[in-house]
Amino acid sequence: MLDTARAPPNRGRSPPRRTSAVRTSSTDESTGGTMSYTVPGLGQDEGRKVSEILQDRLNAFNDLHLTLKHAHWNVVGPNFIGVHEMLDPQVELVRGYADAVAERIATLGGAPIGVPGRSTYQRPWDEYTLDKGTTLDHIAALDKVYAGLIASQRAAIADVGDIDPITEDMLIGQSAELEQFQWFLRAHLEDAAGNVPS
Repeated sequence: MLDTARAPPNRGRSPPRRTSAVRTSSTDESTGGTMSYTVPGLGQDEGRKVSEILQDRLNAFNDLHLTLKHAHWNVVGPNFIGVHEMLDPQVELVRGYADAVAERIATLGGAPIGVPGRSTYQRPWDEYTLDKGTTLDHIAALDKVYAGLIASQRAAIADVGDIDPITEDMLIGQSAELEQFQWFLRAHLEDAAGNVPS
């Protein structure tokens, strides 16, 4: 009976070339510690760079979905129910983005950080200070949040574009939906001449 557990002896040939994506371990503080591999076709430094960019996106999406829920809980006034119910599907969509980004970080060999106390995220927009407020006040405040988030999303797309087209594609798809939702917000603020208050 043939012993299939042992490899045949290497009779004078050079050892087979490894095509694995495993690389030497190195510390990656921004995505939770040590990266010992990344996806095939990327160097470990490239995988780490993309993971760092994605960690920023993960922080942004976690921040956004909590901000959206905050607005959902605190909106009052005319059109309350329409705005209140408009926000929840966006919350679920953004939570899905956070999950997709976290899983991409893990796929790249990083460890996504989702614990609020360990986040060093610096928002590219002002703190959301509005608590109870009218529908138009919350929509105007969320429009500013989306402007900052979408600008930072586009910057992330540019940063990963030449390194990892798979990540770039994911971020582009997310951006298209974020931009569409910002349009929904701005449609509430826009006047008949097409002006949106700044």
